[in-house]
Amino acid sequence: MAYKQVKLPSASAPAISQVRIEDFLGVDFTNQPSTVDEVRSPDATNMIRSVPGKVRKRMGWHTVGKVAGRVNGWHALYDKPPLVHAGTVLFQLPLGMAGIDKEGGAPVQLYEGMADDRSSSWELAGKLYIADGKALLVYDGETVKTAQSLARVPILTIAKPPAGGGQTYEDLNLLQPRFEEDFLGDGAAKVYQLSFGGLDDTPVEVQILQADGTWQNMAENSGFSVNRETGQITFTTAPAKSPVSGQDNVKIIASRTVEGYADRINKCRTGILFGVNGAADRLFLTRNPDADFIHYDWYSGQNDPTYWGDTAYATLGQSDSPIVGYSIVNARLAAHKSATANERNVIVREGNLQDSKPSFPIVNMLQGEGAVGPYSFAYLTTEPLFLTRLGLYALTTADITGEKYAQQRSFYLNGKLLTEPDLEDAFALVYKDMYWLAVNGKVYILDGLQAVTTDRSAPYSTRQYAGFYLTNVPARVLWQEDGILYFGSSDGALRAFYTDTQALSSYSDDGTPIYACWQTPYLLGKNFYRSKTFSRFSVGLATSVATSIRALAQVEGIWEELFHDTDSARYFSWANFSWANFSWSSDTTPRTIGEKIRIKKVDKAAFRVENGELDQPFGLENLSIEFVETGYYR
Repeated sequence: MAYKQVKLPSASAPAISQVRIEDFLGVDFTNQPSTVDEVRSPDATNMIRSVPGKVRKRMGWHTVGKVAGRVNGWHALYDKPPLVHAGTVLFQLPLGMAGIDKEGGAPVQLYEGMADDRSSSWELAGKLYIADGKALLVYDGETVKTAQSLARVPILTIAKPPAGGGQTYEDLNLLQPRFEEDFLGDGAAKVYQLSFGGLDDTPVEVQILQADGTWQNMAENSGFSVNRETGQITFTTAPAKSPVSGQDNVKIIASRTVEGYADRINKCRTGILFGVNGAADRLFLTRNPDADFIHYDWYSGQNDPTYWGDTAYATLGQSDSPIVGYSIVNARLAAHKSATANERNVIVREGNLQDSKPSFPIVNMLQGEGAVGPYSFAYLTTEPLFLTRLGLYALTTADITGEKYAQQRSFYLNGKLLTEPDLEDAFALVYKDMYWLAVNGKVYILDGLQAVTTDRSAPYSTRQYAGFYLTNVPARVLWQEDGILYFGSSDGALRAFYTDTQALSSYSDDGTPIYACWQTPYLLGKNFYRSKTFSRFSVGLATSVATSIRALAQVEGIWEELFHDTDSARYFSWANFSWANFSWSSDTTPRTIGEKIRIKKVDKAAFRVENGELDQPFGLENLSIEFVETGYYR
């Protein structure tokens, strides 16, 4: 800590030491209070960055709607009404959440039968695809259907002779059992051999190309018969040669059900958009909970998540370590695994074309701590963050070409964050240059605008972000719409944070006060073994129509009030006129509030400023403490 020496006129008088705090860079829950840097606080609650270096009380939230069941997800398709997943139901909300409070703005049920668990979504090719671990769903802006009901029928082979063979074209679609094979008829063969036997009871369809270019439909047992065991189609009359030389003229659509194929996709709960050369044109899905598939992921057709080829998958790492989530770094896809040991838990792939087909080969495997929170993945200042048992980590461009990653970003939060139970349930969102991680009714924040480039406490990390800590935020899911931060709770409440920093009504949680405080580290002076006498405490307080401050000091482990000021930092405003908050002052600049204090013969002291009043903002500009060091502490 920096201490300034001020020489008094009398040579015999002890020098006055001064602690001046002009930058407030968040909390430090990890170091001991006696070793915390003065710009950080070992105990600051509900304080957040206003501008870099300054802090204020967080704004409050208000309930804007209610749905039945716990809120499991919020899903948005561009320019279409958003959806909220609550319990087992998917509701459509008005465009703009403000409309939910208005007449006719109630949520509309679009789909029922979802898993009562968190869901994720991705927009691709003008539609929204939602995974909840029960069924992959498709939202087109008006209706919700299962991807299975819309699944494309693949063409397995083309240019196929009646006896079999031909050119492989596409793979089976895991989402549904139907497939098409295109034959080039020779005008003589009556028996056409499909690639698969063991067909199910779904009627086989046949189309024959006519001379005029149209296709004639034929129904089973009306012109042909089917041997389902062998996969043979026998025509009563041999189909004619193709009317167009070299063009397939017989299409056969059959069905072969493989138990569990569709569930490989439907049971997935996490995904990301990725493709060849890093293009975001295929959906990758993972986190199928079945023991055989925890280390699998699958990728869809290009711009078509209703098609999932039965060979379009990968097995990543050890079979007993599940995939938790994904990051994209430098046009490469990183899959994060959950192994608790410090093993190769990040598997890096790239997207290529091989023989005109997509290929996603592994290019590196990185050693490091395994991920734990599947909903903790988010991008702050272009670097992906994710949660581990050792805190929040980043995966950087330099990491993906090395052997390990060690870019921890949450050192200052870890002292409290890592004691939270159920970290795997944490939910993250980046909002206005801040990474918000909600867990157990609290929010841990990393500030992307405030970072130190090196820190001796975490020597392998290139930077540490300033951290903040919020309470009484019962967020199960976070999202933003039109610049407003929302969250959904386990009780089905939909809530929005206020955005007007000047409005007094912005500083309550549904009408209840918000307690906010900032505590200094232990002030030990230049010589910890010397006796100290603290003589003055001053605060630079942001002004408001209504604000107040209570200052306390901790002496020998006991907190004592120094002063409580309710008037000095107020000013008059017609826009927020209230007799209870009336002030003659028109000065809106920060105010200095200082008091003489008398804390004698102590080895250290800590100071706290707080505000827990309803509808009152509270912002800090500066803190100053003066003291003298005299004899040895006894």
